[in-house]
Amino acid sequence: MLWLWLFACASDVDKGDAAASSAPLPDGSCAGLYGMPNEVTGLDDDQCFPAVEGATETWTPPAWTAADLDGLRAWTLEGAPAVPDSDPYLVSPPVLDEQSVCGMRLVDGTAGTYTVETYSSVDAADAAGADVTHGGACGLCSSLEDLAVYAGIADLTSPVRACGVAGLSEGVESVDQCLQGMGFSPPCARIWAYNTQHTQAECLGPCIELLSAPYHEPDGSLNACLQCDEDLSGPVFKAVAGRTRRNSGLATALCRPCETVWRVDHALARGD
Repeated sequence: MLWLWLFACASDVDKGDAAASSAPLPDGSCAGLYGMPNEVTGLDDDQCFPAVEGATETWTPPAWTAADLDGLRAWTLEGAPAVPDSDPYLVSPPVLDEQSVCGMRLVDGTAGTYTVETYSSVDAADAAGADVTHGGACGLCSSLEDLAVYAGIADLTSPVRACGVAGLSEGVESVDQCLQGMGFSPPCARIWAYNTQHTQAECLGPCIELLSAPYHEPDGSLNACLQCDEDLSGPVFKAVAGRTRRNSGLATALCRPCETVWRVDHALARGD
């Protein structure tokens, strides 16, 4: 398939003078939608592709092999966050910090164990000797274990939806266990479960109606179900989870405006 070929060749595409990790480009300075369309995306690879094409440079994500993903899972996060014991959707919305970055650093300078910390900018992370793992503040999904899930499953929409449907009558714990079975860390699985539960409550009508519909409309916009999730569940999820696919620079079956994508190469995590 063409999109698989494009992704496999990503490391060979000219990256221009882009920094190893960079914030999204300004509005209007890149073209197209960023992602890897599949048979349910609803768009083709002329509309959506795994590259951020700016005026003077093109950035493409690194290719992830099975060995790379196993390597991510082999890391140990020191000071991992606790699993939340309450639903963040039932309290005052947390502040979404999109200006900061989450950086990883080696413990004792040795690969294998790491910490994550929020820095005010890419430059601040660089100055501290940290490698940016995603844009925005660190959260429940900032581990490399969770990055392995995000990078290894190009279409999370369908399996996460299946976990949500399977646990519809059994509650958040059932959804949580299903998500952990996909490889998510316990704290990340829990925020995904709360997100799924909230979307079911707020968006059930359009999501039932569009259960088998393409993810995108022909003009590139999200279908009404996914847009409802984006609008009503997305802000809390982003603030609590920290890592998203978009702010980790990952191309997925959901196509995103190129100017919203963080360009992250994950050099330290990959051992580059």
